[in-house]
Amino acid sequence: MTTDSNMWGGGYWDARYSGEGFRFGTKPAAFLTRNADCLAKGSRVLCVADGEGRNSVWMASQGHNVTAFDASAVAVDKARGLARENGVSVDYHVSGIEDWDWTKTYDAVVAVFVQFAPPDLRDRFFGWMAQAVAPGGMLLLHGYAPRQIGYATGGPGREEHMYTEEMLRTAFAGFDILRIADYDAELSEGSGHAGQSALVDLVARKPAA
Repeated sequence: MTTDSNMWGGGYWDARYSGEGFRFGTKPAAFLTRNADCLAKGSRVLCVADGEGRNSVWMASQGHNVTAFDASAVAVDKARGLARENGVSVDYHVSGIEDWDWTKTYDAVVAVFVQFAPPDLRDRFFGWMAQAVAPGGMLLLHGYAPRQIGYATGGPGREEHMYTEEMLRTAFAGFDILRIADYDAELSEGSGHAGQSALVDLVARKPAA
């Protein structure tokens, strides 16, 4: 069985991303397209654990100044190629979440299906993301709810890694929550996310200083 620690390692994800094509497709998450209007054009955006680049490339195509990182060098290489194909520029880095410099701040932090951290690391991770949002900036977080285990259409397969509304309200209590929702929807995002899915969205603004 894969351990929690190496699920965050680049080697594990290099193997997951090493096949032909894009594991999660090349189109952005529907969550992002639905909430695009919450960001001012030209925002400085950080895409966390961005994988093969589908979300960062789309954000850059919308006129944002995008930085993205992932632990997998294989995924980041694919992301750079996708950016070139789409004629956009993204500042890509190979980094794990524990190695990233979270003291840098951004107008928006975006995290889509970043759910391979056990609860203790996840709590720290949420704190790091909150720190990286500049005053007045936005946090966009999208992931699976616990009942996703029953659907088995994507995600880590561990209930303790999933999100609940209560969890997110507590973790980001200092933010103004603009939208939080727990719902089911059909996903078609490559082979990695396909079928009926249990989803949780959070769109929140950090109060201005």
